[in-house]
Amino acid sequence: MLVILMDDQLLLPQKVCQSCLMADQTGQPRWRQGRLRCGRLVEKLSDTQPDQYECQMGFRVANIE
Repeated sequence: MLVILMDDQLLLPQKVCQSCLMADQTGQPRWRQGRLRCGRLVEKLSDTQPDQYECQMGFRVANIE
């Protein structure tokens, strides 16, 4: 599940990405083949945390399971 990481909360992308020009036609982030296409990979601090991406709007996005 894709989530937007804020300081002390997780937000669903539907709440944030609908207003983004980089989102797909359904207002979802452009997630393909395990990568966020509308952002860049952020360096991991540890192997236990999921991959995090910084989107074009400056939000942190992670795929958590």
